[in-house]
Amino acid sequence: MENIEISDNSTPIIPEKPVKKKILIFIVFLIILAVTLIMYTVFRGRENNQNAKIGNNLILPLTASPSSSPIPFEELTIPYLRERQYDSTLSGLERISSNASYTSYLTSFTSDNLKINGLLTEPAGDPTTGSGPGKPEKGWPAIVFIHGYIPPDQYQTLTRYIDHVDYLSRNGFVVFKIDLRGHGNSEGEPGGAYYSSDYVIDVLNAYSALQKSSFVNPSKIGLWGHSMAGNVVMRALTVKPEIPAAVIWAGAVYTYTDLAEYGIEDNSYQPQPSDMERQKKRAMLRQTYGDPKDGNPFWKLVAPSNFLDDLKGAVQLNHTVDDPVVDIRYSRNLNSLLDITSVPHELKEYPTGGHNITGGSFVSAIQNTIEFFTKYLN
Repeated sequence: MENIEISDNSTPIIPEKPVKKKILIFIVFLIILAVTLIMYTVFRGRENNQNAKIGNNLILPLTASPSSSPIPFEELTIPYLRERQYDSTLSGLERISSNASYTSYLTSFTSDNLKINGLLTEPAGDPTTGSGPGKPEKGWPAIVFIHGYIPPDQYQTLTRYIDHVDYLSRNGFVVFKIDLRGHGNSEGEPGGAYYSSDYVIDVLNAYSALQKSSFVNPSKIGLWGHSMAGNVVMRALTVKPEIPAAVIWAGAVYTYTDLAEYGIEDNSYQPQPSDMERQKKRAMLRQTYGDPKDGNPFWKLVAPSNFLDDLKGAVQLNHTVDDPVVDIRYSRNLNSLLDITSVPHELKEYPTGGHNITGGSFVSAIQNTIEFFTKYLN
């Protein structure tokens, strides 16, 4: 029972009760605050299990669904692309030519509700025709073939990379050389490789379409890319790490800071007017996050070099020392990053041949490519 002080005139005096009430209220407030902080810490700890962790210091949130976007331009990031669905099928095959080794078809698939065209070759050897050893029981190994930069209005399906497709097709691979959106008769606008995910999405939808075809082994599909497609291939590879093999010729831009360091000297490049939607988005992207070399953590979520440890397949890089367009240091730098992972990889350098790896270097590079795909896709 509380003691009450009695004055000389016997009038009760209770001076401490309001003070004690204030102290009690303050203590209750501290308890509530402490409980709240503990609950918040536990919640954040659970939430962080779903976050994307890049390097030693960067943690940025993933979204539960690609339909919501808590950070601007999140659609460029590898974590976002991993959350997307890639679901497509081949349209009918229009036969355009045939030889003793393979048959060529024009076909298409859908990507972001766009019709994307491509040239597809299937090796000869169907037992019903009596030619060749016959299609493997589980289907042919296949390659999604991604072209490098060509001015979109100059691109033609049947006149580019024909020798590459021919060699690969003659060696028992289904080859699907896709016309990226906005190129040739493919629908959509050309989004560019480095600051858009459009081409990565096209590649992964093409991959899905091949997986569903009746003549391809769904677990034996690789990627091949040239020049700007080096970036597209590596980003697609980190989005779908189970892809078993990828080959890149004269590829560029893997860390994104390498673009500022090595540059690209492509006289064929035709920049779009500044009032085009693509250029407006790029300007807004730079305004939001700056240049990759400035160090904003956002770019670490875009660069495939930060996700190399996830890869389950193998990578082969081919580059000439005298490449005047894409410096060989792009490939050497990526190779050095792969050296500190468990990813099977190799860098093949050629003394001459330029950006397109021509002449005697072409023969060596295509043979190295065939041997690599044969090893990892058969």
